[in-house]
Amino acid sequence: MNKKEKFPNRISVFPLSNFIFFPNTNVPLNIFEPRYIKMINDSMKSSRLIGMVQPKKNIGKSFESLYDIGCLGKITSFSETQDGRYLIVLNGLSRFKIIEEIKNDKLYRECRISFDDFQNDTDINKEDIKFSDLKLIFKDFKNFFEKKGFAINWNELEKQNLEQTINALAMGSPFSLEEKQILLETKNLSMRKDKLEEILKTYVLDNFDNSTLQ
Repeated sequence: MNKKEKFPNRISVFPLSNFIFFPNTNVPLNIFEPRYIKMINDSMKSSRLIGMVQPKKNIGKSFESLYDIGCLGKITSFSETQDGRYLIVLNGLSRFKIIEEIKNDKLYRECRISFDDFQNDTDINKEDIKFSDLKLIFKDFKNFFEKKGFAINWNELEKQNLEQTINALAMGSPFSLEEKQILLETKNLSMRKDKLEEILKTYVLDNFDNSTLQ
């Protein structure tokens, strides 16, 4: 059976701006809003699956529209704090496309989704990219992160496999909401690496231009 056949086509969604994550990555989340505490409660009673998706910038609108592409995750760690917050770890399984939002009477939102566009997300075969291909990216990222005041443990990052490294850079980068969404929607790892380089170059050039004008 295809692994995706076990995934539900209706999920609860957690809209979180400037946040993306990928299959085979783990992210910690601090849940404190009542609607999302309820969502986690319901999820823990069933499949432990929730979808993470970015809301679009909706100026002047009370109801946020969502980007079409998000990532399904499974809660692999759960704990409750004394003040009622939930601390969870979410493991990425597969990206999905939102087909439609479902009207419900719940505190949180639900969507009907499809995994058809992301069949490669659960493939065990890794793409042929070498760490040597990332030398320029690492150099530019180190300079960029230092200028932005971001602290990254580069030694630990380099110990990860190539997919984890590229995805960690995409997730942790101080890029815009739109740029992060572009990275999330890339079809494969090779395209994500190229898009990372392309986006990063615009920041490097901007910093260079600003420094030469001063």
